[in-house]
Amino acid sequence: MTDRRPLRIPFPEGKTFAFTIIDDTDCSNSENIRPIYELLRRLGLRTTKTVWPLSGHDAKDPNQPGQTLADPEYLELVRQLQQWGFEITIHNARSYSSTREDILDGLSKFKALIGHSPRIHANHRFNRDDLYWGCARLDSKVLRCLYGALRILNRLPAESDGHRQGSPYFWGDICHENVCYVRGFSFPALNVLKANPTIPYYDPRRPYVRMWFSACEAPNVEAFNRLLQPENQEALEREGGISIVATHLASGFVENGKVNAETERLLTQLASRPGLFIPVSELLDHLLNVFGSRTIPSAERRRMDWLWFASRIGFSRRLLFEHAAHSRLSGLGIP
Repeated sequence: MTDRRPLRIPFPEGKTFAFTIIDDTDCSNSENIRPIYELLRRLGLRTTKTVWPLSGHDAKDPNQPGQTLADPEYLELVRQLQQWGFEITIHNARSYSSTREDILDGLSKFKALIGHSPRIHANHRFNRDDLYWGCARLDSKVLRCLYGALRILNRLPAESDGHRQGSPYFWGDICHENVCYVRGFSFPALNVLKANPTIPYYDPRRPYVRMWFSACEAPNVEAFNRLLQPENQEALEREGGISIVATHLASGFVENGKVNAETERLLTQLASRPGLFIPVSELLDHLLNVFGSRTIPSAERRRMDWLWFASRIGFSRRLLFEHAAHSRLSGLGIP
């Protein structure tokens, strides 16, 4: 049987694993994120924060807005985070769908205010200008049909068009020119190598993205605290793993100006371990330097499709990542 265990990553400076966060900007404002970033700074955990360059909100849109770079107070905080060593990048141009012209305007404003083009893009769930999102993230025709049916049943918005030439929301060529990495799948496990050992990767079926990376899913403080339990931290260190936690640091991490006590305890424990704690693009750059640019193997891509879809419909974490992630999907009746 082929050995499917994740590769051991050579980390610099005697580090044995890597941990970072990509913080989606939903609901963020100066008050509800400053304390958690002050804690991260104090612990030496440098992470990545997304922002919206453009202001505005569509009253018919279900997305949750937050402050943007158009808010002077928020911009001041974001620039301070940048000075502290946190990475700033984008979560689309704004909290609702943007046309190509608006996206160009947003990227221009981002560069003027932050000082460089964003190195990472993270799709914002329902936006029409998302890249290869919804059904378009799946290769399997079966899964596309199933996921499409789920979208209809749950009355979710239309598919993404950011990669479709001819759409007013098309900006795939702009992304390829300006952005190094795009976040793809997120999985409910702390070590992303269990689901996606070839990280970052090029996907020839999605050519407008230079390199993709997967993440560890923890959308709010409760999920984040579950993910970072000591036994999971110990496993991450023992396995020499990589954790890129996709979360919303404005979702319950700070209450009445104080960081959630359990979160602070867990992050303090994590910071005491011999981890590499750097922003997402720096970590992905390191992996590129070690392994070079890699095209994702077709078998791994198919496995990720099924793992991700199974996690959407409630398969247990243990079933998925103690068994399925190591190519034993056939035992579950999954091709």
